[in-house]
Amino acid sequence: MDFFTLVQVLDSTLRLATPLLLACLAGLYSERAGIFDIGLEGKMLIAAFFSAGVAYTTGNVWVGMCAGIGASLVLSVIHGFASITFRGNQLISGVAINFLASGITVLVAQSWFSQGGRTPSLTGAGRFEPIVLPGALTRIRDIADANPFMQIYSELLSGHTIIVYIALLFVPLTWWLLFRTRFGLRLRAVGENPAAVDTAGISVVSLRYSAVIICGVLCGIAGAYLATGLQAGFVKEMTAGRGYIALAALIFAKWRPWSALGACLLFGFLQAVAVRFQNIRIGEFTIPVQFMEALPYILTVVILAGFIGKAIPPKAGGEPYVKER
Repeated sequence: MDFFTLVQVLDSTLRLATPLLLACLAGLYSERAGIFDIGLEGKMLIAAFFSAGVAYTTGNVWVGMCAGIGASLVLSVIHGFASITFRGNQLISGVAINFLASGITVLVAQSWFSQGGRTPSLTGAGRFEPIVLPGALTRIRDIADANPFMQIYSELLSGHTIIVYIALLFVPLTWWLLFRTRFGLRLRAVGENPAAVDTAGISVVSLRYSAVIICGVLCGIAGAYLATGLQAGFVKEMTAGRGYIALAALIFAKWRPWSALGACLLFGFLQAVAVRFQNIRIGEFTIPVQFMEALPYILTVVILAGFIGKAIPPKAGGEPYVKER
């Protein structure tokens, strides 16, 4: 593998890791507040559909993204009502959201566009276009002939949609918000000891709803990026388990923002390698392409099985809070 091929693989890694990173940070806020959310998949899926559908109808990708965020927020509020207000089982609520999103997207898409549960292809202002940084090369042949620094600048750093850069900015923003602000301290405390927070006169319900809403916004952006940035339209089940991979990355990162970035880049790298190298030969043996495509999911199982160290979730995670009278 030459240097330019490596840069191209890393470029694909960044693109493929973006929806995982946004969903992982969404789960980070929710679970740090004590609300387990395995409904990330469903929120991303419904956001992907409504962002693509509205972007195609209006011809404006930003309106589409707002519609996707709104759809994700609706499911987040439903999960909040079930988990916080009615103190229901958080895992069951998350599973129900995934099933609900899976059915609604196909049903509404077929009714809206009559294309077998998908939306028409997006073009022009209906999707996010790459941003070319100043001085960056745009032709592949020119980039391949350039020096390594220009290859990194033109191929790896330049040419991404605005959502990719926003996702990367969310990492230090999340770290600062959770570990350097009063809101973050209270949010983390709710996930560890909600009774102590309540004793201090701070509303546990409000903090948990705030975390759930932030989760919905980030999942909405992730879904919108899938349908209007990474691809050019919505297709059935296009999230393809990314919500579950994001949860595995969150556990791998042990609920820390910077570690979440590294974990998502690792998953994105495995996906990029699977796409780039269809048949890898080791001596006389050829690794099947199906194995390469399954690598991110295999790693997910390995992480969830506990082989990558012990990850201790927030102590009050998954437990509804009942205020003492």
